[in-house]
Amino acid sequence: MREIIEEHAHLSVTDAARRMGVSRQALHAVLRGRSAVTADMALRFAQLTGGRPELFLRMQENLDLWTARQRLGVRLAKIEPVPSKRAA
Repeated sequence: MREIIEEHAHLSVTDAARRMGVSRQALHAVLRGRSAVTADMALRFAQLTGGRPELFLRMQENLDLWTARQRLGVRLAKIEPVPSKRAA
């Protein structure tokens, strides 16, 4: 997301935060991955960039899934799936 603001919108974090109506610290925390993109922040990103809020929420969701996979590691492989019962 940092690339979207700095490279595509050509704004500094300070300018982007001011335009979005959030503190520089709050925006910086999201851009550094220390805070998640909320629906509120996704709407603000979308308004700033002319994008869609769903894109920013999907980016956060993908990051969350990647992080969870890394954290869970081999423990996921040890979970035995339950066979599905399909109607014949």
